[in-house]
Formats: sequence, structure tokens, C-alpha cells
Amino acid sequence: MKSNVGNRIKSARILAGKSLRELSAQLDGIVSHTAINKYEKGLLMPDGEVLIALSKALDVKTDYFLRPLIVKISQIEFRKKNNLPIKKINSIKESIIDNVERYIELEGFLNLETSFNNPISELKISGTNDVENAVEHLLEAWDIGINAIPNVIKLLEDKEIKVVEIEADDKFDGLSGRANGNIPIIVINKKFPVERKRFTATHELGHLLMNFNPNINHKEIEKLCHRFAGAMLLPKETLFNELGNKRTSISLNELIFIKESYGISIQAIMARAKDLEIISNDQYVRFRIKVNQNENLKKEIGFGEFKGNEHSTRFKQLLYSATAEEIISMSKAASLSNIKLAEFRDEFMAI
Repeated sequence: MKSNVGNRIKSARILAGKSLRELSAQLDGIVSHTAINKYEKGLLMPDGEVLIALSKALDVKTDYFLRPLIVKISQIEFRKKNNLPIKKINSIKESIIDNVERYIELEGFLNLETSFNNPISELKISGTNDVENAVEHLLEAWDIGINAIPNVIKLLEDKEIKVVEIEADDKFDGLSGRANGNIPIIVINKKFPVERKRFTATHELGHLLMNFNPNINHKEIEKLCHRFAGAMLLPKETLFNELGNKRTSISLNELIFIKESYGISIQAIMARAKDLEIISNDQYVRFRIKVNQNENLKKEIGFGEFKGNEHSTRFKQLLYSATAEEIISMSKAASLSNIKLAEFRDEFMAI
């Protein structure tokens, strides 16, 4: 018991991004940083008053400290635009564990079992042609076709992949990994535009599904996962139909139309056109120069928008179902949703 509570205190502290001394100071001297350290190591057991104070300081419910540890995240592929401080990386990891734990606990109440199948696990990925081949196999196996994917996140959730959206630093794009060794998870930054979410989700799907040649380095794997994302959102045949096999010039109007239709950024479309040799490398370099000279174009502000919805909804659907069927109480539902009971009562609509 002491060990479990101690691990929970440490997880909540890391999630909040606080050091032992910072937490102790926030508690106004109720306990020293040395005592908190002993709690975390399972050497001391905090009393009820301390647990309540810790829950307020760390912004978690008191039952968080009593929940059993049921999730271990492994095989994490941490993709980030720039280097994040280790404190923020650890906070993101704890946030992921907390979200996935609540997800798995909810599925347990509903007696749901996860059964994930990777249709391309036998394909060895050594280069770009292998990626294109893998995507073609996957589109056929999942019966997706070559048209626009209306909702990438829903597709992944339908295929038994846990998708978690978190509020994170702008430097964080997403990551993928496995919970308890066999449950695939993809995490994306909730704050980003829909096109970026779709690209990040499919990029991380590439990490999850592709069986890379062990001789490939990390930087090359990242490039191949970019290729995978582009091929998922704009299959080869689709882009050839939209742009033709060879172009000497492409208008922004065409790119905006494709962006709005397929949910992929203008910059990713041009990268895909270069990869498929629809445009030359020189054309692509000129495009990149133009982008870097125009901040609005770089951020694609005013250059079209995909109107689709990209939010993870499966957890909430299961939560409402379990509550409506009285499998769990409203109090438990609020705890699993990580919100106050009054807030959950306001959002839950029984018929």
C-alpha cells in the first residue's frame, strides 16, 4: 500500500512538473521535501490530511493516490520539433500514463478486450518504395480506398488503437508506444490545427506498424514515417489524379483545393509531390524559399482549411454508455473523466 501511494505521489508531482522542494513550499510547510521523498519511496505513509493537501497542490483527486498502477508504457517513439526540457518530457509521459490508465480501467468495467492486428507486420521496411508498398497493403487490408480519410482519429480508434489528446507544449507534436506490451497508443497535441493532427496521427501510425530494417538510423526512420503519413493521406494514385505525373508549375489554388479536400497541409502536399517526382527538387527548394519568406504561408493562415473533425471520442462514448447502463456511478465516471462530479452531472444527459 505504501509503495503504491508513494508511486502515485511521485507520478502526480512529475505530471505537475514540480520538484520535491517546490511541492513542499506549495504545501506551506505541512511536510518537508525530505518527508515527501520518503512518501515516494514507500518509507512513510502520509495521513489523510497530507493526502488532501497533496491532492490540492498537485490538482488531482484524492482517490488518484489510491488507484492501483495498471499501465506501463513501452516502445515510446517521442517525436518533437525541438528539444524539450526533461521535466516537460517526464510530465508528458505521466499525463499519457494517467490518460491510458483511466481508459483501460473504463474498458475493464465494460468487459472489453483489446485485440489489435497489424496487417503489415511481415513487410520489412528498408526504403521509400517499401513504405509506398506498405501503405497500399494497409489501405487494402483496412478497406480504406484511395479517397480522403474523413476522420483519421476515428479510423485509428475503430482499429483498436488508443488515441489520446493532451494539452502540451507547442514543441510537442506526438508520440506512439504500447501500453502493457500489447495495447497500441498514439498521443497527439490537442492544440494543433486539424491538418497537423492528421499528419501527426498517421506519422505515429507508421512508427507503430512498420517493421524497420535494424540498420536504419532514427533520423531515416523519421523520414520514412513522414513518407508513410503523406502516403496515407494522399495515396500515390490519388495525387497523380489531382496533379498529373509531371508538373513544371503548381498554383496555390490547386494546393488549397487538395488541402481542403484531403486534410493535409500545403507544405506536406508539396513534399509528397517531390517524393513522387511530380515536381523536381529545384521546384521544391524554390517553394520552400517562398514559404520561409511569407509568415502567413508558413503557418498557412488564410490558405484553406480542412473542415473535418479530428478529436478522440471513443473514451467519452464508453464513459456515457457505462454511466447510462449504471455499470459505474456518476462519481466514478467523473473520476475516470478527471473532472468534478458537478461538472460531469452538467454534461451527462440521460434519456
